[in-house]
Amino acid sequence: MSSLATPEKFLALRRMTYDDLPEVMEIERLSFSNPWQEMTFRGEIQNQPFSFPNVIVHVITRKIIGYIVYWQIKDEVQINNIAVLPDYRHWGVAETALRQVLEGARARGATFVSLEVRVKNLPALSLYQKLGFRTLGVRKNYYTNPVEDAYIMGLNLV
Repeated sequence: MSSLATPEKFLALRRMTYDDLPEVMEIERLSFSNPWQEMTFRGEIQNQPFSFPNVIVHVITRKIIGYIVYWQIKDEVQINNIAVLPDYRHWGVAETALRQVLEGARARGATFVSLEVRVKNLPALSLYQKLGFRTLGVRKNYYTNPVEDAYIMGLNLV
């Protein structure tokens, strides 16, 4: 990415559709040792108005380069899943998408955002801390394949 191309200029979020699932599933398999099943994504697409499954699209190529799935119930948001294609990592894609999600959630009245993250996922932890998330606790043995604890992280939006 050139120094003139910022993530905000080449990314767009849009609602995930069933037609997106082959690309989403490929990103999921490339990103996680214990990937979500396609039926899980289908359920998120159907779970309106609480679920917000979004794909991250490169606006020039129209390629899906990532996704983010979150819930908003009243004034609380739960980030459930976020992933970016390996070739687009370290470009600020996840940060840009998360910032857009946080702005949108705030505009819809959200006051608090939470998520879980593997304790050894240092790139994700660094990003969440950069955005102001704080560690609230630990879920022991939360993840499988491999078994690992999760940090519960939260961010106040007010």
